[in-house]
Amino acid sequence: MICAVYKSGRRADTYLFVKKRDVFDDVPEPLMEMFGSKTLVMIVPLSKRDHLGIADIDKVKVALVEQGYYLQIPPPQINLLEQHKQELAFKK
Repeated sequence: MICAVYKSGRRADTYLFVKKRDVFDDVPEPLMEMFGSKTLVMIVPLSKRDHLGIADIDKVKVALVEQGYYLQIPPPQINLLEQHKQELAFKK
């Protein structure tokens, strides 16, 4: 299985995996609008890989088969200041 990976021009660290290069027929229009401009990052032979950066390769494969695309969004950012404040509150 091969897929094309595109980077969002609107949202940082957001990637769209599709089954074929420049074919977005399975991607819902609202998602395409939110995604903004697309930049092809790479073509990935999933069958020859056992992992992908932060994406779970098995979830990517299933999503590509079942819905025709996979959207990778960055994990939520941790507010280190808020976390530190909470830790200080527990020490009092």
